Amino acid sequence: MKLQAINLLSKEKINLKNEILAGLTVSMTMIPESLSFAILAGLSPLTGLYAAFLMGIVTAILGGRPGMVSGGAGATVVVLIALAATHGVEYLFAAVALAGVIQILVGVFKLGKFVRLIPQPVMYGFLNGLAIIIFLAQVKQFKIVQNGIETWMTGTSLFTMVGLTLLTIITVQFFPKLSKAIPSSLIAIIVTFAIVYFFNIDTKKVIDIATVSGSFPTFHLPQVPFNFETLKIIFPYAAVMSAVGLIESLLTLNMVDEITNTKGSSNQEAIAQGSANIVNGFFAGMGGCAMVAQTLVNINAGARTKISAIVGALGILFVILVGGSVIEQIPMAALVGVMMMVAISTFQWGFLRLLNKMPKSDVLVGILVAAITVILHNLALAVFVGVIISALVFAWDNAKRIRARKSIAENGDKIYEIYGPLFFGSTSNFLDKFDISEDPDRVIIDFKESRVVDMSAIEVLKKLTQKYQDQNKKIILRHLSPDCVRLLDNAKGFIEIDIEDDPTYKVMPNQ
Repeated sequence: MKLQAINLLSKEKINLKNEILAGLTVSMTMIPESLSFAILAGLSPLTGLYAAFLMGIVTAILGGRPGMVSGGAGATVVVLIALAATHGVEYLFAAVALAGVIQILVGVFKLGKFVRLIPQPVMYGFLNGLAIIIFLAQVKQFKIVQNGIETWMTGTSLFTMVGLTLLTIITVQFFPKLSKAIPSSLIAIIVTFAIVYFFNIDTKKVIDIATVSGSFPTFHLPQVPFNFETLKIIFPYAAVMSAVGLIESLLTLNMVDEITNTKGSSNQEAIAQGSANIVNGFFAGMGGCAMVAQTLVNINAGARTKISAIVGALGILFVILVGGSVIEQIPMAALVGVMMMVAISTFQWGFLRLLNKMPKSDVLVGILVAAITVILHNLALAVFVGVIISALVFAWDNAKRIRARKSIAENGDKIYEIYGPLFFGSTSNFLDKFDISEDPDRVIIDFKESRVVDMSAIEVLKKLTQKYQDQNKKIILRHLSPDCVRLLDNAKGFIEIDIEDDPTYKVMPNQ
């Protein structure tokens, strides 16, 4: 009876209407983006749509984060452009499948939890960089191709595009004040579409990018030699793509966790992303990962379950098979307006207010990560640089914090009570705390309030014990952890151990 009550309660929390409408909105905003990324990579437009459908449906079913949307993302496709240009699209499909295998291994070995080690300034930079990229990508839609040359719109076409975009933005912004029953982004697209259709307004449409009609994706084994030479060619691209895809997906997962105050499974999501990319590789999709903009559209529309992502994926499939002719007539201004509002909501405006309150190092990291993301479109590099700089700053700050409280025991022993972590950055300061020549014959170093972290710390302890031994003085190291004791072979025979006060610290496993 209790179980039935719980099930009924969970069902009541699902707003099926919101989930369906959110999924339909997501599918409309994803179509032009997937087409653009495919064309950018020199691929068939349908390759992008297949990726959007396959990534969406597989990750929705297997994923560990309800409400998150995956598709053919530009961050992963950019990595593979060079491979497709030099070796052809078949090698790209093989690399996508291999990237999927790598991502599954990350999930199986539960390595997804380490995304928690990404500092908050890096998250700020990641989101702000993506917001700028999303916004700039929409600005590019104000260009047209004439005689094979891409130029900015002028005159009536420009004013029409700007006017329709502003109409969409205003609708997205103010419709929720009238009603929240239907996602404002979907209403905005419908309103703009209706105005253009009924008033026969000449403006840029989805059809001007590419056709979106096709057939159901079919199984396609990549036409590449299955040998070590092929592996050498595709592995570097697959490794980078898997890293970029997982970083973007897991950061998006964390973002949704924060917005919804719920908890997703990073390792399950890694397995789902890998499975989806393997399917992409064997069904002629360009691969992908979680899509921040579409995820925000989904969450802002009220979606909280996997239903919306499934509806979004099926919506894309419907467009491919049946509804292409209708979707092709949607004004690009409607989609541009929706995505601009997504960019504005994605940008972490609070970061600007905290500039004078945050440590300068954190501000630098946030700005640097955003800059690398925008300029190089390399999310993995941006995050790696941000994490490394944050780690170095942390190491430097902690290196200065090690200190020693000195006292003399009743029996004449000198006691050094160490405070702060002993690691590669603090070893020099640690040695400076000791006056070996002036110390008595018996010295006690107490690590109860310290932690021996790495091999550099072990090595400096060996040197210190040796220096005291050279002067025929006895040194006792107290409260060292068992792993440190085993490595300190120079200290055998005179170490006092208290392992209860020095536990082994581990990264918490994923729940």
